[in-house]
Amino acid sequence: MYAYSFLAIAAVSAISLVGAFFLSVSVGRLERLLFFLVSFAAGALLGDAAFHLLPEIAADNQFSFSTSALIILGILIFFIVEKYFHWQHCHEPECLEHGSSRRRALVAINLIGDAVHNFIDGLIIAGSFAVSPLLGFSTTLAVFLHEIPQEIGDFAILIHAGLSRRRALALNLLSAGAAFLGGGLFFIFPNTATAITAVLPFTVGGFLYIALSDLIPELHRERRPLHSAFQLVGIIFGLVVMATLLFVE
Repeated sequence: MYAYSFLAIAAVSAISLVGAFFLSVSVGRLERLLFFLVSFAAGALLGDAAFHLLPEIAADNQFSFSTSALIILGILIFFIVEKYFHWQHCHEPECLEHGSSRRRALVAINLIGDAVHNFIDGLIIAGSFAVSPLLGFSTTLAVFLHEIPQEIGDFAILIHAGLSRRRALALNLLSAGAAFLGGGLFFIFPNTATAITAVLPFTVGGFLYIALSDLIPELHRERRPLHSAFQLVGIIFGLVVMATLLFVE
């Protein structure tokens, strides 16, 4: 059971290297792809929150005032983290709008959100293998499928924030390691699985904050009608992919 669980977590974590496919893409072509990939990332984050995480909470009859409060808490925590990075790296008022502080904040909150999400995946995979190998493998497949668009979106966000492709790939892989922490914690403290009821709403809040506060306002910088239309297509495509995965899973 332990071996299967950690092999499954390793397989899912390897998806964080999906950005390697973009290492050979020329700089010019990557820049042209980027505005579409960031749009896709916004749609994928919104779709993951709306189509995967919220129904998961509702299915267990866990939706209550405390659930709503945890979603709001997630939004507020990510707001505080972003503000902290602005204050740390920028002391001029005009710098709070643009520049390196904004990019560093976006990198930080994206990595935190991704790490929390991966931590939950590790808990879920370990918990499913604890029930039965069959359930473990089917759960791993479901997590594997929804991680692919998620990791492509995360890679695009890090590149958009100004990181090199290799650095973005390395940080994505580092955040994927949180899945091992979640799986290990489950086997040490099996009751840790109940923590998912608190962590899921927090993750919803984080994903909503990144998509609505950082990515979509960034997309509004593009004023050209054709590019704006492609951005809308990218958002819708991200939503459709996440919705379609529900049927595949």
